[in-house]
Amino acid sequence: MKIVVVGGSGLIGKQLVSRLQGLGHETVAASPSLGINARTGEGLAEALKGADAVVDVANSPSFADDAVLEFFATTTRNLLAAEIEAGVKHHVALSVVGTDGLLQSGYFRGKMAQEELIQASPIPYTIVRATQFFDFAEGIAYTATEGDVVRLPSAWVQPIASEDVAAALVDYTLEAPVKGIAELAGPDKLPLDEFVRQALKAKGDVRQVVGDTEARYFGTELQDHSLVPAGNHPRIAPTRLTDWLAASVSEA
Repeated sequence: MKIVVVGGSGLIGKQLVSRLQGLGHETVAASPSLGINARTGEGLAEALKGADAVVDVANSPSFADDAVLEFFATTTRNLLAAEIEAGVKHHVALSVVGTDGLLQSGYFRGKMAQEELIQASPIPYTIVRATQFFDFAEGIAYTATEGDVVRLPSAWVQPIASEDVAAALVDYTLEAPVKGIAELAGPDKLPLDEFVRQALKAKGDVRQVVGDTEARYFGTELQDHSLVPAGNHPRIAPTRLTDWLAASVSEA
């Protein structure tokens, strides 16, 4: 197969490209740094010629409300139009578990717009909603830090290793389109504040993590189950948080 990975130079994209190439597929990494820009359309038609599938794992360079909405809407419209022209048979997009319940956030409104455009397109699709990545625990802490204290809600989260996300995306890309939403989560369900507490402790970070019912998650109020799969049959990835933390510390 010929597969175009949009966002191919990012955290998930690099891993996805490597895995697909390792399986013998012709894989094109598409990103502005590589001369293929889905937001402006630069190089897009040429990259998609003869493509069987497109996997969109690109993320907005800005999280400002208007900018993130414009990015996801424009990029998705451009991609879908180019895919129709090229005869692409499967559009795969990486989204976020709980998106439709987090619309206080401009970021999630952008992701919702992306999903709705994909669902309205004639191209067969698979939307993969994944839970929060292990890799981003420190970023969550950064946004919630006041002095030496990290204040976070205790809503449930089921975080996942980025490597497991890339592996699952390979499978979804090579399988028949789901024509709907698939959910993907890690094996461990724990409170958000505990997730970040364990991650910081493993890195030797001495900040105190406090569970706070008034705290927000990137400015958004969470319900208990906002960040865990809503469906009955999510795909559960194998990598446990404690094992990933131990490995990441030993590699540092």
